[in-house]
Amino acid sequence: MRICFVGDSFVNGTGDPEYLGWTGRICAVARSWGYDITYYNLGIRRETSADILARWGREVDRRLTPEVEGKIVFSFGVNDTTIEEAGSTRVQLADSIANTREIMLAGKARYPILMVGPPPIADREQNLRISHLSGEISSVCQQLEVPYLDAIAPLEKSAIWMEEASANDGAHPGAAGYKELAKLVQNWQGWLSWFK
Repeated sequence: MRICFVGDSFVNGTGDPEYLGWTGRICAVARSWGYDITYYNLGIRRETSADILARWGREVDRRLTPEVEGKIVFSFGVNDTTIEEAGSTRVQLADSIANTREIMLAGKARYPILMVGPPPIADREQNLRISHLSGEISSVCQQLEVPYLDAIAPLEKSAIWMEEASANDGAHPGAAGYKELAKLVQNWQGWLSWFK
């Protein structure tokens, strides 16, 4: 089984001194269940849904060849909600939704896919925007029958995630925070359904 994780710095695991993030941790657990996984981390810092839309297909196609069991986990959205100097978000909400729909439609047509929603950061105002975007992404995924995991709601309640994000760079947690997100994903039915 080859799994591509496509997204932003949270997919990359930025801030984790163990360089595992949540993606490496959930693959390690799946390996302990007896599954042979080739794991590709395609997370790039600062990338928005527009950036991911532009690149994901060609990157995944080089790794998921027709003869293998390929799967994709997408996760993005935080960077879309960042306010630029001009005072608007990096990606307008309507464009974020359209980008997400296009990514999910194309991804689903080619491979089994999952979507992990954007996590919170240490900024209350931006978290309101992230939460709103998460709800919109959830609606798109529901319409397209793509399993969606809401990450912002449980992680906003996680003292570990929020404290580490605040103490680090204001956005990314350390190892313990990523372990919190990894637990959410590895106990999620969407992820578990790939390992029946």
